[in-house]
Amino acid sequence: TVIFIRDKNSHGQEVSGYIDYAHRLKTEDFEVYFTGKRKLLPRTTDMSFYNWDSHVAICNSSPNYQVIADNPEGLLFKYKRDRTILNVDPRAHPGDNSTRVPIQTELYTHAVLFDHIYRRKI
Repeated sequence: TVIFIRDKNSHGQEVSGYIDYAHRLKTEDFEVYFTGKRKLLPRTTDMSFYNWDSHVAICNSSPNYQVIADNPEGLLFKYKRDRTILNVDPRAHPGDNSTRVPIQTELYTHAVLFDHIYRRKI
């Protein structure tokens, strides 16, 4: 699952980014997010981070996804196990075996879940 979040950080700056949920879950204790003590926000170490006030843009591949940032159609993520492309453009289909689920929430300005189903051949 890839999580897109757009919201304000603790300094009041609008930030957005794409988070590899499986990777963050392995490298960070999510109890503070699940209990509501902290809000999950994109970091500069996530797959994509953008600060709308300072115009800082950072992309990082994760253990699960390769970031394709130089695509003329926009940002893409390639799932490393089956090499399928996840298209995060809201006007485009997300890709094979992938779904886009916009989340209606009061917690964030904008939140979207992108689920990719990995199917191994037996």
